[in-house]
Amino acid sequence: MDIGKILEALKNKGYIASYFEKAEEAGEYLDKKIDNKTVGFGDSATLLSMDLFSKLSAHNEVYDPQNCSEDMGFIATAKKCLATEIYLTSVNALSATGELVNIDGTGNRVAGSLFGHEKVYFVSGINKLVPTLEDAIWRARNIAAPQNAMRLGLDTPCAKRGDRCYDCSSPHRICNGMVIHLKKMNDINMEIVLINEQLGL
Repeated sequence: MDIGKILEALKNKGYIASYFEKAEEAGEYLDKKIDNKTVGFGDSATLLSMDLFSKLSAHNEVYDPQNCSEDMGFIATAKKCLATEIYLTSVNALSATGELVNIDGTGNRVAGSLFGHEKVYFVSGINKLVPTLEDAIWRARNIAAPQNAMRLGLDTPCAKRGDRCYDCSSPHRICNGMVIHLKKMNDINMEIVLINEQLGL
């Protein structure tokens, strides 16, 4: 896929679009851009692999459900993330035509990407790229969700078999809600940070 055309498609959807060859370069960019802010993270293997929590915590007040303190716990930390100035998350899939797709079980990650922040950054590895919106929906359901369920050790058919979504009724199901960003949300600054590496799930 033509990266230049993908970046142009994202810009036509209203996003700021940045591209980096290496995750380290993208991490340095975000570390410089985000300073003296309150920062919330959506659950993201991509952000975790980039060690952004440690980098940004040196000069920002950062909340991450994956790095929550014992006294706060996941839910309290996730709620804090919804009220921060800056929000960072990834995507389960990104189409070459500029649509973003995310699936969520609890809802904190998709909720934080929609409203209320000064700026939202979507950080994505090149492995999330697919040609069309239909492909993006398929990838989110049948690749990203099962891999996340396996990573978390959940008792779901997709985690046990690791091949696709079974539209299950498990209480541990993590694909309860899907958000499709057709364009940038109104009245909020949003930036896509695309990295030419395999990052996240």
